[in-house]
Amino acid sequence: MTEKILILDFGSQYTQLIARAIREANVYCEIIPFNKEIKFDSSIKGIILSGSPFSVNEENAPFVNIQSLAEKVPILGICYGAQLMAKQYGGLVEKSNKREYGRATLLITEDNTLVKNIPAVSQIWMSHSDSIKKLPEGFTLIGKTDNIPIAAFSYKNATAHQIAGLQFHPEVYHSIEGKNILRNFLLETCRCSCDWTPAHFITDSIAAIKKTIGDKKVVMGLSGGVDSTVAATLIHKAIGANLHGIFVDNGLLRKHEYDEVIETYKELGLNITGVNAREHFYTKLAGKILPEEKRKAIGSAFIEIFDQESHKLQDISFLGQGTIYPDVIESVSVHGPSVMIKSHHNVGGLPEKMKLQLIEPLRTLFKDEVRRIGAELGIPSKMLNRHPFPGPGLGIRILGEVTEEKVALLQNADAIYIDELKKTGLYEKVWQAGSILLPVKSVGVMGDERTYEYTLALRAVTSVDGMTADWAHLPYDFLANVSNEIINNVKGINRVVYDISSKPPATIEWE
Repeated sequence: MTEKILILDFGSQYTQLIARAIREANVYCEIIPFNKEIKFDSSIKGIILSGSPFSVNEENAPFVNIQSLAEKVPILGICYGAQLMAKQYGGLVEKSNKREYGRATLLITEDNTLVKNIPAVSQIWMSHSDSIKKLPEGFTLIGKTDNIPIAAFSYKNATAHQIAGLQFHPEVYHSIEGKNILRNFLLETCRCSCDWTPAHFITDSIAAIKKTIGDKKVVMGLSGGVDSTVAATLIHKAIGANLHGIFVDNGLLRKHEYDEVIETYKELGLNITGVNAREHFYTKLAGKILPEEKRKAIGSAFIEIFDQESHKLQDISFLGQGTIYPDVIESVSVHGPSVMIKSHHNVGGLPEKMKLQLIEPLRTLFKDEVRRIGAELGIPSKMLNRHPFPGPGLGIRILGEVTEEKVALLQNADAIYIDELKKTGLYEKVWQAGSILLPVKSVGVMGDERTYEYTLALRAVTSVDGMTADWAHLPYDFLANVSNEIINNVKGINRVVYDISSKPPATIEWE
């Protein structure tokens, strides 16, 4: 049985970062809403309480009975979790004289397994408006800052497991020793084996898929993206040719992408059918101008083609999807746990329409973990390290109506841009890059001729997970060269601009 840590989410913006840090320590973990019932078994080694936008002194503040949890497993409270811990055991939590936010210096005041091998002085990251003014009786202070007299503490009695609290956020990059503190909690307090690796995940997943599917058949829509490719490879390892992959050319892919992806899938040994449905998608998009109209047209067209192709297969029982963990985490709002689950970015509507069971082998993984699994499976890096590409493809990178001619124009310009990023070593330094064809024409001069052609916008951003993003500061010489190459080689574009908007307030895609 796989060891796991539960993270109770009180609505912190950093909750997923806690999970990533635990996973990086090779321990499996799950995020659940704070008020979800926990069914304890021997696999649960510990619980982490997240931060929250609430104050523990508010009337409707999120609440869990920490003392009853501590009877079962060790507990670590972070920020709000630490304050809730202190308050429930009889300590005092009050508004700070001044809100402490940003970098601070942690001074360790007492030896403790939580701070084992941690320097006596280290940088941490604070984000709170309440402070613990007095620790409960029997609690031990193990760390403070210049402004906060109680920054870390622990407690152990004869009838419960050890609990500890951190007023700061160990999960963020700016807490230099934060991940080592979390590792100490996992190793020293929870006694985790820290052996949850890609190889173990693959072995366990293949066994689970075999057990679930048996000799039945699976159909799966593949996109050429990281998630669907890794999911399909895992399923293929388990059931071989009983996986039927369908890759639809919607006419909105990058230049040569259809042929390149089909070839890679064949190299991986996947049982794949390629479908040229370009004309069907162009017909569906005719006259559509608004972004949401185009997205819906592309989505419904895909479902029609996928359904049509699937019905050519016999005895299909399962639908495979590349759903990953951020798609299915139950989010917590500042007003309590949300009853909604984030909508999947995969094949919406198909299970109901086709009456198939879902198989989602990656639903417990974050994107970076999916790439590590893919590397372990031997998937080529050219596919694993591809930039994210929107499901509707170039359909939302052509502002206004989508036509076959505009797609060809954008494909040619975008190919030059991406090729130049790769040639100069900038592709790996950028999280996502793409070109946007604007519904704007302007006057230009080429030789002795006057032109009146389209404007192309280049977009490149740096990010960790796409939730926030900064525009990539590409060198001027590079941008000048790309602009010249596009204007000189793509007839129909005579002006190139570079988007220097960050997210927020802008989004990464224009539509």
